[in-house]
Amino acid sequence: MSEAYTGGCACGVIRYEISGEPVAMVDCQCRQCQRQTGAGHASYLTFSGAVQKIEGEAKTWEVVGDGGTVKGCAFCATCGSPVYITFPAAPDTIAVRAGSLDDPSRYEPQFVTWHAAAHVWDNLDPALLKFEKMPT
Repeated sequence: MSEAYTGGCACGVIRYEISGEPVAMVDCQCRQCQRQTGAGHASYLTFSGAVQKIEGEAKTWEVVGDGGTVKGCAFCATCGSPVYITFPAAPDTIAVRAGSLDDPSRYEPQFVTWHAAAHVWDNLDPALLKFEKMPT
């Protein structure tokens, strides 16, 4: 097993450690991710069944994604940094934002979701597999 994935918010109030390997590393171009990041996409490492240790209290709000999935968006109330997403329908799954990693070089995107909502100026790696929506 590799070294745990660690990270947190910009001010350090929220810290996480996840032991295990991500089941997916994804760039998402849906409108919700665009709005949350202020950019053309968001980048996530998704873990399922991994051991999670989260310190600090995140504020959360729920949103229904473009595909109908309910997501709990967690952010730091002090600095405002978005840190991770949880899924009420899949409580053992967490998606951490790649930019929140202590070592962001560990993020290696595998595919793109919601490419149908992509902006022409958001140029992702052309070699990545792109799904028009969320794959099943």
